[in-house]
Amino acid sequence: MIYIDKISKIFTNQQAAVHEVTLNIDKGEFVSLVGFSGAGKTTLLKLILGESKATDGIIYFDSVDISKLNQKELNKYRRNIGVVFQDFRLISNKTVFENVAFAMQASGKSEDRIKKDVPHVLKLVGLWNKKYSFPDELSGGEKQRVAIARAIVNNPDLIIADEPTGNLDPINAADIVNILKKINSFGTTVILATHDKSIVNTLRKRVVTIDNGRITRDDQDGTFIL
Repeated sequence: MIYIDKISKIFTNQQAAVHEVTLNIDKGEFVSLVGFSGAGKTTLLKLILGESKATDGIIYFDSVDISKLNQKELNKYRRNIGVVFQDFRLISNKTVFENVAFAMQASGKSEDRIKKDVPHVLKLVGLWNKKYSFPDELSGGEKQRVAIARAIVNNPDLIIADEPTGNLDPINAADIVNILKKINSFGTTVILATHDKSIVNTLRKRVVTIDNGRITRDDQDGTFIL
């Protein structure tokens, strides 16, 4: 699904945020990407999303070389990816239902489809009873579940979760990871970037460790080792 061949990202100060990274991720995998702050995790995710251009190397998503896509093609490509951020990024003046619906509207989905799919994903993340609530009426865990619902409502092939539990207590963090596991069980590929050792060790899924822009470990059924 994702094939990364000797990708490097070097900034103008000659600092290499990512250096000759080679990585394959198959469809349906759940991969934890771990590393200290500044190790290169977020830069690698931005390269996969096409938000940043590689200095060298190639990234294929299925058979598409994303470095060759123009802006219109990149926008279409990103519809295959749902992103969950640490800081939620919800629209404050929209309800839970409207925040999720907005993602479908931006993708050109019909109102009939929105009325059908939004309730389904809100029930999946356990927030149907909060559909008329605004973000400032929600807990941190609830906000992140809205963010996940928004990320999956267009049925993407890949979910990228960048430190989604960083602002949550252990109970809510575990709930979020369980939702990601459920989504993965439906066949969606998940990349989870995290500092949370306990979550990674509980998952017992593939763990890729990045340090100083290089992959230093890649373990199936791995644990958090830095």
